[in-house]
Amino acid sequence: MIVRNEQQMKSIRDAAQVAATVLDRMCKLVTPGMNTYDLDQHGRRFIEELGAESACYKYQVGSRIYPAFTCLSVNEEVVHGIGSLDRLLKEGDIISVDVCTRYNGFIGDNCRTVPVGSVEPDIQELLDVTEASLYEGIKAACKGNRVGKISSAVQRVVEKAGFGVIRDFVGHGVGRSLHEEPQIPNFGKPGNGPKLREGTVVCIEPMVNMGNYRVTMSDDGWTAMSADGSPSAHFEHTVIITKDGPEILSVPLGKEAPVLA
Repeated sequence: MIVRNEQQMKSIRDAAQVAATVLDRMCKLVTPGMNTYDLDQHGRRFIEELGAESACYKYQVGSRIYPAFTCLSVNEEVVHGIGSLDRLLKEGDIISVDVCTRYNGFIGDNCRTVPVGSVEPDIQELLDVTEASLYEGIKAACKGNRVGKISSAVQRVVEKAGFGVIRDFVGHGVGRSLHEEPQIPNFGKPGNGPKLREGTVVCIEPMVNMGNYRVTMSDDGWTAMSADGSPSAHFEHTVIITKDGPEILSVPLGKEAPVLA
């Protein structure tokens, strides 16, 4: 678990603010009839305008190289969806917009699932519950708590609503690399995992299926989908552990951080 000094913390704050600004701008563009390739290209331009670069473009795992600038996952797609000219958004869809940027050598990472036009009440509940679980997880991200405190807080909110919290993908530490220690599962027991330390930066990111938690992989080798075809939601913030509690870093330019009640 890496502890950041004051200069590093400032740099990560700046990077997270860039990522959040790009995410906010992209989400405002989501409308029925647009394709996800064009949305990804808007993301690319926003990232460049802010003097950053995409941290997921050409990200490599083994022989696989990620081809897009952002991750755009529609409906039953859980994470790592790839923008496509053939994927047209329609009224009633949901789309998870995941933006990770590199700015002055540091990473900012965040995600939000938004409706495309109007959605059915049960779909809106999925979005609301997933976002609520994110903030419960963040509130548990306090100095001296174990990672499992975050995990159990997320799981409690999700499963109380009858939804499935994803096991195959987890939150993570972040800094100079996109994925650092510690891993932050979205399920678990409060006493499990390493203790959180002041100055550690983590990405907390519940991924939730309306059905069960199982996932399957697309033929593209990147896109994870709910195994039962049910809709999936994903919310994420970059958070720093301070002596006074968790601080959300992924806040768009000109906006205030959400209040943790």
